[in-house]
Amino acid sequence: MALFRPRLTDHYGILVPQADLDFAIPFLDEDIPLYADPFLLWRSPSQQDQALHASLLNAFNHLGHLCASGQNVQAVTTLIAASECDEVGLGSSANRLGKRIGEAKAQEILDLFKLIPQYNRAGFRHFEEIQFFVDGISKDRISDFTCSFLKSFLIDFTIQQCEQLRIPTSPSDIPRLYDSRKNLFKEAHGIPLPTNPRNGNPLLFVPKRWLRFVPWISYDDYFEKYCPQDEISHKPEELTRVAVLNYNRDHYGMIETYVKTKERTLKDCHNDPLFAQIPITSAKRKFSAIKKLPTGKDDGVDKQYEDLMGQLLPSLLYPQLDFAQDQARTDSGVSIRDLIFYNTASTPFLKDIFDTYGSRQITMEMKNVAAIERQHVDQLNRYLADELGRFGLFITRHPLKSAEFTRTIDLWSGQRKAIVTLTDADIALMVELFESRQRNPIDVIVKKYGEFRAKCP
Repeated sequence: MALFRPRLTDHYGILVPQADLDFAIPFLDEDIPLYADPFLLWRSPSQQDQALHASLLNAFNHLGHLCASGQNVQAVTTLIAASECDEVGLGSSANRLGKRIGEAKAQEILDLFKLIPQYNRAGFRHFEEIQFFVDGISKDRISDFTCSFLKSFLIDFTIQQCEQLRIPTSPSDIPRLYDSRKNLFKEAHGIPLPTNPRNGNPLLFVPKRWLRFVPWISYDDYFEKYCPQDEISHKPEELTRVAVLNYNRDHYGMIETYVKTKERTLKDCHNDPLFAQIPITSAKRKFSAIKKLPTGKDDGVDKQYEDLMGQLLPSLLYPQLDFAQDQARTDSGVSIRDLIFYNTASTPFLKDIFDTYGSRQITMEMKNVAAIERQHVDQLNRYLADELGRFGLFITRHPLKSAEFTRTIDLWSGQRKAIVTLTDADIALMVELFESRQRNPIDVIVKKYGEFRAKCP
C-alpha cells in the first residue's frame, strides 16, 4: 500500500514531527490548508519579519507608482506574475496547481491607486485591504502575493532548512523571482532546492509563524462584525458582495476604522498551528459519548463511533504521532474506516516500530462491534503491507476473544506482523493521562504492545 497524504519528509525518511520544525511540511499531492498572512509579519517582534513586510509593501505600492508614471502595462504584468506561487503549495488545491489572475482583474486592483485618494496619496499600509474593494480576491490570493514578492527570502529559508535536515536538493529553475532592486520579476536558474519527487517541480518552505487559516484582516470578519449592512441594503436577502465592495469604495473611512481596530488588537493575532489538540473537557465529553454508544450499526452508531474516535485519538496521540487523515477503504465488499498517522519515530517505541515492522505510517482500524471476528483480523492483515508497514491497531469496544487473539499471535509468528487492540478501557486510560499531563497517552499503546509481544513465541 502506498503512503496516504505523503509529505516531503516522509519520502526522504526524515522522521521529524511537524511540531519540531519551523516550517510547514509540504504535501506531495495537495496544498497545505493554510495561508501566509502579511499581518503576522507586520505585528512580529522580529526585525527581520518587519523588514520583510516593508519590502512586501514597497513592492506592491511600486505598482501604483508605475501606473502613475504611465507604465501601466508593466504594472499589470508584474501583478499577474505575483498572483500565484505554486512552489509553496499553500491553499486548497488538490493538485498543487493554481491559476493566475487575468489582465482585467489585475487592472481592477491597480485602479484602486486612482479610485481611493488615500492609496493615491500614500499607498497601502496593509495591501490585504484590496479584498474589501475587488471581487474574487480572498485569502488564497493574499497569500500568493505575499509569497511571490518574498520568494527570495523563502528560497534562502528553504535552503537553510534543507541543510539542517539533510533534505536532498537539485538545481532548479524559478521562472518568476522578484528582484526588489529592479522591481520586476525575472528568471532564476540553478537554485539548489528540494523538488517534488512526483514531478520534479521545485518546492519552497514557508515559516509556520506566517501561517493562518484566515488572514487577520479579512473580508468575512469585516462583513460580519463591522460592515453597516443595514445602511447598504434594507433587505438582507439583497445584500450582495458586489454591493458591499461598491459601498466600501465610496466610504473608505469604514475600512480605515476596521483596520485600525485590527491593529489595536494585534496581540490577539497569532499564527495557527497545523494541528490543534482539542481541550481536555472536549476529550472527556467525546469519550463519554463513545461509552454510551451500543455496538453494531443500527441507527448509524458505527459512524458515530468512528467520527468520535476520529476526533479524539489525533489529539490524544499528538505530538508523538502526526495525524495524516481518516481513510475509507473497501475489503471484500465491506466498508472500513481507518485512522492513518505518520510515524515520526520520535520515541524509542515508535523508532522500534519503524525499524522492526517498516511502518512509515500507522494504521488504526475502528470497529464498533461486540467482538472482533476472524474476518476482521484477516482484513487488517491484508492491509498491513509495503510502505504502511506490518504494525496495526484495532480500535474496538472489548478485548479480542481467545481464538482471534491467537490468530494475531500466529500472524506475528508467520509473517512478523503485529496487531494490537485498544478497547474502551484503554481509551479511558488515555483520556485520563491526557487530562493529568503526567504521562503521554501513547504510553498505553506501548503497554498494550508489550503485553502482545510477551505472548509471542
